[in-house]
Amino acid sequence: MLDGVHFADSCCVVALAIGADGTKVPVGLWLGDTENKTVVTALLADLVARGLNTDGGLLVVIDGAKALATAVRKVFGDTAFIQRCTLHKRRNVRDHLPKDQQAWVDRKLAAAFNHDDPAKGERACRDLAAQLEARWPDAAASLREGLEDMFTVRRLGVGGRLAASLTNTNCIESMISIARDTTKNVKRWRDGKMIKRWCAAGMLNAERSFRRLKGYRQMPTFVAALARHVEAVPPACDAARVA
Repeated sequence: MLDGVHFADSCCVVALAIGADGTKVPVGLWLGDTENKTVVTALLADLVARGLNTDGGLLVVIDGAKALATAVRKVFGDTAFIQRCTLHKRRNVRDHLPKDQQAWVDRKLAAAFNHDDPAKGERACRDLAAQLEARWPDAAASLREGLEDMFTVRRLGVGGRLAASLTNTNCIESMISIARDTTKNVKRWRDGKMIKRWCAAGMLNAERSFRRLKGYRQMPTFVAALARHVEAVPPACDAARVA
């Protein structure tokens, strides 16, 4: 999982890894001013250089930022799947609608994203976008943007509690929340090294309260689906080519 957290005028892009047994581990952070492609690519290339192995496939869960998706594809190519956060998508679409229209649209989106058949779920989203097109074209455009990546986990044959855990960024947002709380009394940020130290301290503080991912007993099904995917694609590129 990838996300960004702001301290002072800087942005730390942070990474949280979830192992095949459901264990969560903070694994990296990279400092920049925004979640831009260069910063995210540097973080991912650093993870590869430090030993991140994608031979068995990789799922990367993001909030929907285009820079994150672009960097993931640049570094890992076809060995990585991208799952965009369905909760962020629902909020984004709601924000483009008048208040009296938000509830029914959100209910339809929630049902579509949770549909056991990803093809039917995606079709329901496209039908909803068509309904919104005339009166609220920006809401329709927001819904269509990156829509295929909303159903990645379910296309891998994962449902139930594990799908609920892997189709949003709640895990990494919880880690970020604890990191922010850890730094709440810092009033003067001297430099980038200080920001990285405090961000790392907050991530490690969060790790103390981590529990295994909800639905982890379904992980063997998920891991097997990833392995089947990478059998048909070339190995992931190395860090030197993307640095």
